[in-house]
Amino acid sequence: MVSGLVFKNGYTPTGEVISFRTSNDDLANHTRVTNVVIDNFSHPERHLADLWVAIYGKNNHFDHNTLVNKRNRGVTLAVRLNSEGSEDNHHVIEYNYFGPRQILGANGGETLRVGTSHFSTKYSNTLIQYNFFDRVNGEHEIISNKSSGNIYRGNVIFESQGTLTMRHGHHTLVEGNYIIGNGKPNTGGIRIINEYQTVRNNYLSGLTGHRFRGALVIMNGVPNSSPNRYNQAIEAIMENNIVVDSDYINFGAGSDEERTATPIDSSFRHNIIMSKSNLDVIKLYDDVSGIKFAKNIINNESNVPYVLAKGFQKTPYLVTVNEHGLRVPPKALVDQISFGEIKLPISKPNTGANYYAKEEISIVFQSGKTIEVKSGTDTLLTALNASNSGDILMLENNGEYLLTKLADIHHPITIMAKKGKKPVIRSQKPSFLVIENGGALEVDNLWFDGAESPDYKGNNVIRTSGHSMNINYSLLVRNIKVTDLDINGYFDFFKGSYGTFADEIQLIDSEMSNISGGILVLNKETDDIGEYSVENLTISGNTFTDINAEVVNIYRGGFDESTFGPMVTVKNNQLTDVGNGSTHRSGASMYFHGVQDLNITDTIWNNSAPLSLHLSNGEPITLIKDVVMKNTNKIRANNTEYKTLNVVYQ
Repeated sequence: MVSGLVFKNGYTPTGEVISFRTSNDDLANHTRVTNVVIDNFSHPERHLADLWVAIYGKNNHFDHNTLVNKRNRGVTLAVRLNSEGSEDNHHVIEYNYFGPRQILGANGGETLRVGTSHFSTKYSNTLIQYNFFDRVNGEHEIISNKSSGNIYRGNVIFESQGTLTMRHGHHTLVEGNYIIGNGKPNTGGIRIINEYQTVRNNYLSGLTGHRFRGALVIMNGVPNSSPNRYNQAIEAIMENNIVVDSDYINFGAGSDEERTATPIDSSFRHNIIMSKSNLDVIKLYDDVSGIKFAKNIINNESNVPYVLAKGFQKTPYLVTVNEHGLRVPPKALVDQISFGEIKLPISKPNTGANYYAKEEISIVFQSGKTIEVKSGTDTLLTALNASNSGDILMLENNGEYLLTKLADIHHPITIMAKKGKKPVIRSQKPSFLVIENGGALEVDNLWFDGAESPDYKGNNVIRTSGHSMNINYSLLVRNIKVTDLDINGYFDFFKGSYGTFADEIQLIDSEMSNISGGILVLNKETDDIGEYSVENLTISGNTFTDINAEVVNIYRGGFDESTFGPMVTVKNNQLTDVGNGSTHRSGASMYFHGVQDLNITDTIWNNSAPLSLHLSNGEPITLIKDVVMKNTNKIRANNTEYKTLNVVYQ
């Protein structure tokens, strides 16, 4: 037995932190690991993969452990079946706390995986029960089942993006799990692929994910599928589940030219669905005649596709909060499907290492002290070096600040001035401010001017580190002025470097003019494997004038379906003479490649290059509404899979 170890703030020099073997041939059997902690033990290269826990052998027990803050690529816990000595293993994984995991922005961010596609027909017979998954947002699959004969019972998945996915393997049982989204973006439920899968007696609430991330999903398969693609759903059972205030239940999901094998010999019965958040909660992507729908209950307001009407009983929407704090249908309906008492099967305090606190130390903007910064040369740099996380550097209204060195941001910091005249910041270095690993930046009511910048190609006002950052950052820009970034032909406002990732970027109520480069350069993840640079991007209330390149250039290439974003909102902006620079490569005023959710509204283009779209995989949602394009060419796109409403050309 191994107990009481803590791995923190380092990283493994090998591919695994805890390995249930000493060599390829010497595997652990009948071994227990308990009360162990792994916290922020992440390789500094975010795209370099490792496993925190790799379970080999047979009859091993992993319980009451705490695994939190994995920041690089790689599965948090994996059950390996790559040899005969690890098949039919009967491992037990229970009462563990899987704590917050940040969005990876790439494939390879699963929290738990049992097997791999190569060994998916092998039986693992692993029991995963009574674990608490808390805000584990790595990628599309929170739990990835890739072997046969496994049981997932009594687990709680809380406010986590993604789904419990039966990606490969057969004869999987998913029962008695509670998945609670509380309306958080991209929270999903349970997804069925392959043969003989059973999903029963699960409670799902407040889930917003669509397509693959629906509350309950049965996918289409690929005829004669290779091991790494999608086997047809055969004899899938979804029964006695309760779905409350969730947006999507999807059948035949993923239907396309490749995935044409619809589910057969399957059933969806005795489920309760109560939802007003989306009245079209049930979505059919293909022929569902291979699924029998019977004795399901749904609220009156929800629309049921005509072909499924006989399989649903309508009832009033009645949802209350019970004594356990959960939103529940009336007891009479719950008893009708013999669900039993609705309460969490396990609480967070009863999981994980008993000596290790689960409270997060979250540093937020403007949570520290306020530091008054006098005008002058490098006074801002001196104040920044003396600051702590969450501090506010308060600049003088109408003051002038010169930077003669790079200003590195190593923690969350706010640089701002009170309402009134904006202080001017200039720099004699190629970058004004550099967000390093662990850093985050908020700027408000400032004026950035390029008059003192050196004559270098590739200047910028703000950029991220040239080294990989394994901690996600945020950039909030409000009410600023940017002028005369024109000392050379490629002077950008912000550039996100390769290997860095933003949870959020906001550019709001700002005025930018005479810029020889672009505003937001987020196109450095060019490996075309589904990676990208920012999850949530908002551009709102801004005026852009005489910008040679794009207001935004964002790139997510490839066809991988394991990630959620980027998600972009553009509203109430004015673009004049944008994207017309002679050295400008894309010829666009805004360029969006592979964005998964794009909403552009109430924006005016004047004498500018066109809006350019490249819509790729994942059924991207793209809406362009209430925009005016004066002396500007029509929208340029690789296909017509986007919606427009009230787009006016003048």
